[in-house]
Amino acid sequence: MLYLLVSHAVHDGHITLLNLLRYISFRAGCACMTALGISLLLGRPLITMLRRIQRYGQPIRAVGPERHIIEKAGTPTMGGMLILISLTVATLLWGNLENGFVWAVLLTTLGFGVIGFADDYRKLARRNTDGLSKRARLGSEFAISLICGGWLQYLMPPELANHLAFPFAKELLLPLGLLYPVFAMIVITGFGNAVNFTDGLDGLAIGPVVVAALVFAILSYVVGNHVFADYLQVHAVPGTGELAVFCAALVGAGLGFLWFNAPPAAVFMGDTGSLSLGGALGSLAVAIKHELVLCIVGGLFVVETLSVIIQVFWYKRTGRRVFLMAPIHHHFEKKGWAEPKIVIRFWIVSIVLGMCGLATLKLR
Repeated sequence: MLYLLVSHAVHDGHITLLNLLRYISFRAGCACMTALGISLLLGRPLITMLRRIQRYGQPIRAVGPERHIIEKAGTPTMGGMLILISLTVATLLWGNLENGFVWAVLLTTLGFGVIGFADDYRKLARRNTDGLSKRARLGSEFAISLICGGWLQYLMPPELANHLAFPFAKELLLPLGLLYPVFAMIVITGFGNAVNFTDGLDGLAIGPVVVAALVFAILSYVVGNHVFADYLQVHAVPGTGELAVFCAALVGAGLGFLWFNAPPAAVFMGDTGSLSLGGALGSLAVAIKHELVLCIVGGLFVVETLSVIIQVFWYKRTGRRVFLMAPIHHHFEKKGWAEPKIVIRFWIVSIVLGMCGLATLKLR
């Protein structure tokens, strides 16, 4: 919004210090600090409100680790609203609202947040861990993801629109044709649920999300700048540089939420947060043609999801478990690891993977 005001002022011949707002890097920094400030200011009142409304907090799975029933009982959920409010306000304030990529990613994020909110609400209303039916939930996620995929495909240059790009090989493009929106749908929905699987310990999911958002802020800035993209051997997608503002806002909102979600958590993000954050990462990757790089940067989410798939498949086939409990962070809980140790070590892994994602940028 501020960007548009400054653009009009410059067009009318009024040159001021506000010209700084024309720079993506400046607005990204402001978006990060704005989202962080909003999160810290609204966090405590929102948690107080959620405690009053929910009374008994988030229902805890009976089949989960035993200590969760005692230690986490009564903790309110839906804290993802804090992330979404902070992210949305900061993006609308500092982003270029004439940029289609910003709207596509932001609305997809909010759409997944609405699905997560409905799921959380149903769990609270029924006082059990059964939320929306799988058909309703996945159907809604697929619909939003498909629309987003088609929208982003329309915004991309024709030579990239229907293709899958590969890291380290700029010359290699896999044509997907009309199947590209379906591929985008799988990526966005897949990561929405991958972050949801990871959200099982205090601070576990939000840390890797912040790391991934920071990495994608850099990648978006590079991809959106033709000179940088050519120099670093990636495909340029004009307009995606503005997504750096969205990513920076996501970093700030995530850090603000982490302030209240650090062990022991005062609030859980719930599906409201986990689904929306995964949807945000998936749509970002599709927008800047870095879907495969997301599998590296978000490798922790991939591993968590694979642990669930492997566990279910092998148990149905043999009646035996591969892990003590899935997702895999519960496996380490069962092995006796303290929760903070699991969280911090998983953060370390996500930081290393984020650095590996940046390493896909290569000099000429």
